[in-house]
Order: sequence, then structure tokens, then C-alpha cells
Amino acid sequence: MRLYVGGLPYQTNENDLISLFEQVGTVTSATVITDRETGRSKGFGFVDMSTTEDGQRAIEQLNGTLLGQRTITVNEARERQAAGVSQRHSNYR
Repeated sequence: MRLYVGGLPYQTNENDLISLFEQVGTVTSATVITDRETGRSKGFGFVDMSTTEDGQRAIEQLNGTLLGQRTITVNEARERQAAGVSQRHSNYR
């Protein structure tokens, strides 16, 4: 199960995410999204949990908790929208 993790402190790295999420289940991968030009964290990332059950447990136990001085958001990742297609017009034919 792929999870979105928002509100990350800017110094958070992939190993930090793995360490945090391994407390509730098996992590298969973790990625912190960075700015292409500066290499600085954008404050969010994704964690892949090995099972849906581990993912749900991570959401229940970690959403709204503190990491560093910031409250993180953890929820199921949504599919990325196609570039140039707004949500409002995606069903327009």
C-alpha cells in the first residue's frame, strides 16, 4: 500500500521515514520528494508498506503525530492526475 506523507520537516530523509514507519509494519520503500533545481525537500514523500493492513495501521497510528517540530499527515496516496487536466473537467466529453 502506497502512503502519502505530508508536513515533513525539511531535513527528513528516506532513512528517517523507514525508521518511523517500520515501527508499525514492513516498509518496502520510502521516498522524500525534492526540488529538482535546489535538491531541497518539498516537505512530503511516499512510503510503500508491504500489505494493506500495515498501511492502514500506519495511517491510524502516525497520522497527526509529531515528527521533529511538525505534525505529519499520513493517508493513502492517490493516483497522479494527468498534466493539464483539471479535476473539474476530467469527465467532460
